[in-house]
Amino acid sequence: MNTPIRIIVADDHPIVRDGLIAILSTQPDFDVVGKASNGKEALQQIEAHQPDLLLLDLEMPEMDGVETLQQLREKHAPVRTIVFTAFDTDERIVGAVQAGAQGYLLKGAPREEIFNAVRVVYAGGSLLQPVVASKLLRQVTGENSHNDPDALTPREQHVLKLLAQGLQNKEIAAELHITERTVKFYVSSILSKLGAGNRTEAVTIAVQRGLVKLT
Repeated sequence: MNTPIRIIVADDHPIVRDGLIAILSTQPDFDVVGKASNGKEALQQIEAHQPDLLLLDLEMPEMDGVETLQQLREKHAPVRTIVFTAFDTDERIVGAVQAGAQGYLLKGAPREEIFNAVRVVYAGGSLLQPVVASKLLRQVTGENSHNDPDALTPREQHVLKLLAQGLQNKEIAAELHITERTVKFYVSSILSKLGAGNRTEAVTIAVQRGLVKLT
């Protein structure tokens, strides 16, 4: 018998996490060796157990999924990662794939699809659900049309304008009807794309480039 695929599951919702572990445990070629409720725990579990594959939620406290992926890439960790999340926004998908995810599944995917994703990614492939792939393709095509890989997405431009107005994350979240953690994701992406060290610097750069106007 072949050596089972060693898996760690990272999700901050206990019911989702335990349910996923129960589903994965039905497969004789899978071995769930650890679980985590946030990115920091995931990194600790990976260091302790050296798994083959990480199933990773994006929205987690302390350290979110994208930051976890970035840390793994910096550490050159050999673990392969499948993002398993409820988020299907274009920016989330692009951010996770750019950070190094080899697979992206939406919560609610059939169990056979999850099993297949684990096996494909473990074998060295990559896997995106059709709905995810189409969003990613549209986003990349849209960015390429501007000939600027660092072009801000429409949502990031909106967040940037609110930053320029002096709004804090909580106020931006209320304005856009999203969570503060999602705002934090957008702000981090904006800082990265503009090469800014903080919010004030980002607004200054944006004004200089004509991306926003201070009123």
